[in-house]
Amino acid sequence: MPRLRAEDLTLSYDQRTVATSLGVDIPDHSFTVIIGPNACGKSTLLKALARMLKPRSGQVYLDGAAIASYRSREVARRLGLLPQSSTAPGGITVGDLVARGRYPHQRLLKQWSAEDEAAVTEALRQTGVLELADRPVDDLSGGQRQRVWLSMVLAQQTSILLLDEPTTYLDIAHQVEVLDLCAELHARKKNTVVAVLHDLNQACRYATHLIVMRAGGTVAAEGDPATVVTADLIEDVFGLPCRIIDDPETGTPLVVPAAPRRHLPDAPRDDVPTAAAMAETS
Repeated sequence: MPRLRAEDLTLSYDQRTVATSLGVDIPDHSFTVIIGPNACGKSTLLKALARMLKPRSGQVYLDGAAIASYRSREVARRLGLLPQSSTAPGGITVGDLVARGRYPHQRLLKQWSAEDEAAVTEALRQTGVLELADRPVDDLSGGQRQRVWLSMVLAQQTSILLLDEPTTYLDIAHQVEVLDLCAELHARKKNTVVAVLHDLNQACRYATHLIVMRAGGTVAAEGDPATVVTADLIEDVFGLPCRIIDDPETGTPLVVPAAPRRHLPDAPRDDVPTAAAMAETS
């Protein structure tokens, strides 16, 4: 059985049911990406997997036990979550924010240690923000901030990372930068990475395992993007007519939306002389 899975979940917000009978298995050591139309329950599912949202029914399992049976600190030692939107305390420096990722490893009689210091330094180095350690988070660009938040999650040193729309509000260059970093961490450290993304082509490029959700919070398909992503599936789930071609850079599926039909110019009428005919008779 995979380390992280969900069975028969019913998920809701404020009495509004988002998903029913929802079950997923997250393959160990995969880069799993969850995609689907707006309001289909992608982020809700991720929050349930992270124990940030209690299901109305069903169960999430982590390492063979119901995730609800663990203490919060123990869950935080096993999986890290990068929320969709995060707000840093005013005036906090990059180093101090990333150090908060070590909280699950602190105990009453075991405070800050050389091990904690090494974990923070390594997390800052991995994300390329070590030289920003003394800078206030408020002074950073959007891409830099996202790298800092990712550093905080990495400082937890968990083998499962959950990322809720990690590219939101970033321009295309910073989106690729962050996703390349996540892919590198996955490949090098064999972490299990689960990310919610909106961009279909980014999902196909980076995922080793894809979960496609449809409106109503059900799973339409899952598996290797090369096998799962078809024109019929994209039109069924997103209502988008398209073609699927190979990405020229990676060979992964590339979704090309169908162009709208253009009205062609009316053909010349037989009873209206053309310019060429008029020239011949003049």
